[in-house]
Amino acid sequence: MAEEQKEKTAEGETKKAKKDRRIPGTRRTIMFMLARFIALVVFHTICPVKYHGRERLPGSAPYILISNHFSNWDPLINGYPISQDVTYLGKKELTANPVLSWLFDHLHMIPIDRHNTDMAAVRNCMKALKDGEILGIYPEGTRHHEGIMEQTEDGIALIALRAGVPVIPMLIATKIRAFHVTHVYIGEDIPTKDLKEKGINRESCAAFMERMHDVYREMIRQHEEGKR
Repeated sequence: MAEEQKEKTAEGETKKAKKDRRIPGTRRTIMFMLARFIALVVFHTICPVKYHGRERLPGSAPYILISNHFSNWDPLINGYPISQDVTYLGKKELTANPVLSWLFDHLHMIPIDRHNTDMAAVRNCMKALKDGEILGIYPEGTRHHEGIMEQTEDGIALIALRAGVPVIPMLIATKIRAFHVTHVYIGEDIPTKDLKEKGINRESCAAFMERMHDVYREMIRQHEEGKR
């Protein structure tokens, strides 16, 4: 009898494992599909969005998606051209409200303490990438800042160098607004292999940040030239 119970338990655990197993690059939740529907309606009607360089998005995960940050619409703007869920890193204050906590939990947001070294958040980011997910990060850390990608947190460098996955930059040229086209630029993968080979330290992290800033300066220049 006990042996039969053990077999049933083992069978149940095997079924649960199969059910929970994700195929990398294919995760799509109901919340994700709802968000895409909202984006489809809004971005093709009252708040049109035009993407440049969509071919630079990797065909499969894992990879890191970085972007500047203007508004609460940004996760929808960043995620719309991507065919699977994006797991975003977000400030832990967003989870203080029970309703918002439930929402962001179902959107698989990873909360982070922006004012302290949050190694738990870093480990969760690494796990998400190991599980074949797309990790969305806003290096500016906040929507309230001057300039575009001029004031950034260097935690992105540590995650990027540790993970060793593609780092895809996305530039939202202007804050989204009604009846105005918002241009979004997708840049080339920011290389990390040579920096990682030198060791993950203060110098290699600083070098990555400089590369990231250079990429955004070039995308901003591209946008300015396109307006002429």
